[in-house]
Amino acid sequence: MPRITSVEVLDVRFPTSLTLDGSDAMNKDGDYSAAYVVLHTDVPGLAGYGFTFTIGRGNDLCVAAAGQRAQPLVGRDVDELCGDLGGLYRELQSDSQLRWLGPDKGVIHLALAAVMNAVWDLAARRAGVPLWRLLSEMSPEQLVAAADLRYLTDVLTPEQAVTLLERQVEGRRQRIEQLEASGYPCYTTSAGWLGYSDAKLRRLCEEAVAAGYKHVKLKVGANLADDIRRCGIAREVLGPDGHLMIDANQVWDVPEAIEWVKALAEFDPLWIEEPTSPDDVLGHAAIRKAVAPIGVASGEHGMNRVLFKQMFQAGALDFCQLDAARLGSVNEVLAVYLLAAWFDVPVCPHAGGVGLCELVQHLAIFDFVAVSGSLDRRVTEYVDHLHEHFVDPCVVRNGAYVLPARPGYSAEMYRESLSTYQFPDGSYWAARQDVEPVS
Repeated sequence: MPRITSVEVLDVRFPTSLTLDGSDAMNKDGDYSAAYVVLHTDVPGLAGYGFTFTIGRGNDLCVAAAGQRAQPLVGRDVDELCGDLGGLYRELQSDSQLRWLGPDKGVIHLALAAVMNAVWDLAARRAGVPLWRLLSEMSPEQLVAAADLRYLTDVLTPEQAVTLLERQVEGRRQRIEQLEASGYPCYTTSAGWLGYSDAKLRRLCEEAVAAGYKHVKLKVGANLADDIRRCGIAREVLGPDGHLMIDANQVWDVPEAIEWVKALAEFDPLWIEEPTSPDDVLGHAAIRKAVAPIGVASGEHGMNRVLFKQMFQAGALDFCQLDAARLGSVNEVLAVYLLAAWFDVPVCPHAGGVGLCELVQHLAIFDFVAVSGSLDRRVTEYVDHLHEHFVDPCVVRNGAYVLPARPGYSAEMYRESLSTYQFPDGSYWAARQDVEPVS
């Protein structure tokens, strides 16, 4: 009877601000970071790994919150926890004193994601399969029992969700075989960070096209003249048949977003991502109506399933970009996937951050296999940064994710990377003279 013996939570930060990797109009100098959780058990070789993503300062707050979130797991039976992942999520999520600090949003919700991501990783490792396969082999009833449908039943009941999933059961095996042959399509953001020079932008776009990518995303929103020039470079390299996406990272008010996107319409963008405040449901709807046929995409800062429900109800999104580390782990991600399928909105998960590509590949594969059954208008983000720190890094070939084969959620980092980049005492940060220890 395996038990969780201890919980380890680490503040891990990578100095991406030095190369401007990840730079955009809102976030100019982020250091990609993770509040990293390890669930240790008394079985040799069995542990669970998970994290939530931040961009530097404040990561320590997530670490402290994750420690509190995870404490009730110590001493618990692993088989019982993994046998009722929905029940465990609801138990941790309903802690009234911690919930008061949210609810379902902010640092406390990010911490829940980190802990429950580790639990799902543990469950997949215990079963000896990658997470996408664990989910794809669950029955519709099991998936709905694991999903967080609280506050959603006015638009999607558990019975309706089961019926939706039952429609895709018959073709699961064939869809897995399809992805084994072709991979899951992805797009790259690595070419288009705002801090890159025009020469670097052109070179990286050319490399992306040569590597098989048909979709490239650029950051926009700081200066219109710069955006026009940079979009012109990207469109020239992509040609008329390539797909160009643009991402403003929330910097605009609604009227400004409409005006700016119309000024970039000549470059035929597939979507404008995060054109305004991520919480502004009606603002997104207004922008979508005004800039069509350019699509509106958002969701990486969507703090919970209720916000997504309202986005779908308002007809505010053409593309849903849920985030594996901002929503409350797989349990809440399941709910958003079900909502998106119910409203027929394609999900194109956000993955711009350390480890997010490793996580979302599992989710996108599961969506195709068991929820949507479609690749139409679906493409998942990929950024070529920091994968070398993961024991089971994602693999992309010809612009597509290769199906992960190792057990788990692909979230485990190398111990050497942790000892180097743990903040503030890891060897890298300890050698930095400009870093003050966290008090």
